[in-house]
Amino acid sequence: MAAAPFTDDRARWNNRAMYRVLKYLLWLFFKVWNRVSIEGVENIPRGACVWAPNHRSYIDTPLQAAIPARLRFMGKDSMWNNRFFGWLFTTIGSFPVSRGTSDRAALSTALNVLMSSEDPVVAFPEGERKDGPRVHSLFDGAAYLASKAQVPIVPVGIGGTAAAMPRGAKMIYPKRIHVIIGKPMQPPALTETGRVSRKEVKNTTELLREEIQNLFDRAQIKVGRPNLRNTED
Repeated sequence: MAAAPFTDDRARWNNRAMYRVLKYLLWLFFKVWNRVSIEGVENIPRGACVWAPNHRSYIDTPLQAAIPARLRFMGKDSMWNNRFFGWLFTTIGSFPVSRGTSDRAALSTALNVLMSSEDPVVAFPEGERKDGPRVHSLFDGAAYLASKAQVPIVPVGIGGTAAAMPRGAKMIYPKRIHVIIGKPMQPPALTETGRVSRKEVKNTTELLREEIQNLFDRAQIKVGRPNLRNTED
């Protein structure tokens, strides 16, 4: 029994060491193959935060290896059925969420991770992948998590991933990718009784959508793919 703490510490050290190796390999791949560039690194806050990027491609998740911070991701628990992949996903910072559970259960899991570590938790506020230049209405999950944990929200614009790996593609094309990290936004204020305010969450979600759209537009221009949207959007 006395050896357990040492074993746990060793496992954590091994996980972090492997994470650094995988992160470096992914960063090297995207740097060489997609000439990925990052803007706004100085905006990354110290400690926990909610990381909120737009979502246009499957590679938006592994691309986060280019960010100089350890990000945490939710994943379907079925991904842990395979021992190797389960170990791999855990090592790179993912955590399982039961498939078919309610959004509230998933948010609860993410909140526990957010409040028990100093790592940013990724919440793609558009939900699943979207197509086109317009950032559509966002889910309230990112703002809710930020309010509940009272941590900042970091809006992120990712340009070029839809061209690098479009919907239906089986490979990653050597298209340029640019990521812009926006300035942290304050979390929605709590009520006088310390509860999450639905009104404040809604207001913050709309401001977040506008900021992500701005960053997404700028990132697309940077890679030579300006977003062409109707003026009403």
